[in-house]
Amino acid sequence: MRELALTQRPRLPVSAMAGGALLLGALAVGIAFGARLGVLMVVGGLLGMVLYHAAFGFTAAWRVFITERRGRGLRAQMVMLAIAVLLFFPALGAGSLFGQSVYGFVAPIGLSVVVGAFLFGLGMQLGGGCASGTLFTAGGGNARMLITLLFFVVGSVIGTAHFTWWQSLPAFQPVSLVKTAGTGGGIAISLVLFAAIAAFTVLMERRRHGALERAPTVNAGNRRWLTGPWPLLAGAVALALLNFATLALAGRPWGITSAFALWGAKGFEALGGDVSQWGYWQSSWNAAALEATIWRDITSVMNIGILLGALVAAALAGKFAPNFRIPARSVLAAVIGGLLLGYGARLAFGCNIGAYFSGIASGSLHGWVWLVAAFAGNMLGVRLRPFFFTGDARRLPAAKGA
Repeated sequence: MRELALTQRPRLPVSAMAGGALLLGALAVGIAFGARLGVLMVVGGLLGMVLYHAAFGFTAAWRVFITERRGRGLRAQMVMLAIAVLLFFPALGAGSLFGQSVYGFVAPIGLSVVVGAFLFGLGMQLGGGCASGTLFTAGGGNARMLITLLFFVVGSVIGTAHFTWWQSLPAFQPVSLVKTAGTGGGIAISLVLFAAIAAFTVLMERRRHGALERAPTVNAGNRRWLTGPWPLLAGAVALALLNFATLALAGRPWGITSAFALWGAKGFEALGGDVSQWGYWQSSWNAAALEATIWRDITSVMNIGILLGALVAAALAGKFAPNFRIPARSVLAAVIGGLLLGYGARLAFGCNIGAYFSGIASGSLHGWVWLVAAFAGNMLGVRLRPFFFTGDARRLPAAKGA
């Protein structure tokens, strides 16, 4: 079993400034636009801390399974989804939670979802992160991920320009397990699928390595819960609970990428462009968001919270040290990956959070289609990584074995 020793010293001034900005921002938003929105900014900050301290990434977990058949990260995702389903389905079946009307993310299943999720999966491996991963690593001081984030926003607004055409293609109507199988039936079907995926990763890992990988122990003393790293399973539980808190406060699950489209559209209009005639922005919901300040937008406020929460966590861990010396090929991969992530997320009605995590937690079959298509995109992305990242060339043959 590996043991990790912590040697970095917390950067308390940075964490204090970031934490203060988070709390003051939440207070200002709460006063101006309502207490629930202010609390949601704090929830975003907690999500950023959990993501950073638990290093809960989707991109690396999928890449490690594809190249090395190590499935610890994938199994943690199944635990996260199982807890979310157990919490979400009864509330969605009832239509309310603690007196708040709630709804899930349930979307049609068509070519746009398949193509969009595949492009998103490809972008994950080139960009170096998913939607949540891009936010928490950028907030944690990864300069390269700021490039990915910028082009994620650009790709998102381009996706809104083409959105109407993609939605004109044939598609099946949205399907919710909560409605078609009932709360209990939907939970049972979901848990069986999660168990099957987890069992498959165990089988493949044992076939390749003979035994399952054991989580590293951390020599952190009593500081571990403050400075990290946290156990992966603790991250899985915390993310499920915080997504449920989002459902209770916002009336819908956690999402990320709709805010990127909004930021890109507002930026484009600030440069003299006009997106108001694009079909995506003519729906009443999106049109209202475009007209209002981003501080009224739940997803935007939570994203800003995630960035600040990750910064707090990185400073407490003593790891906030941005490095702007980025190889040219890595920059190119960040640009291409970011564009694919943004464009794919719009086509597929969401990302690894809005479509995969929250979609499956909502009982939407489109979330399962997204998972399959995005995983296929990751497989191609892993094959392309050696052209951009020299360290990946050594590991590529490992993907040929099983």
